Amino acid sequence: MTNDVLQRLAATIKARRNARPEDSHTRRLLDGAPVKPAKKLGEEAVEMAIAALAQDDKALIAEAADVLYHMLVVLESRHVALDDVLGELERRMSATAVEQQKRRKTASR
Repeated sequence: MTNDVLQRLAATIKARRNARPEDSHTRRLLDGAPVKPAKKLGEEAVEMAIAALAQDDKALIAEAADVLYHMLVVLESRHVALDDVLGELERRMSATAVEQQKRRKTASR
């Protein structure tokens, strides 16, 4: 497995916009956008939460994969690039690092 699996999956989902609906679950979700993919993401998130509380690691991993896939479908349904979401995470991580540095400087005074 490579680290770009989410990028590759996002590209596959984008390509499925042009698939025949009878051949592609992803296309059917996109055709029902924004409601259908958003509802499915919510269902999968609940299933992941249940797995986290009451099931084994294998079940949690499977549900987490479902959440990531459906999250990418929702993003595609709204024409939001995964890179934009990753950029926001980077920004938040940078902001957190700056805040931590400020706290350390304040604490050392």
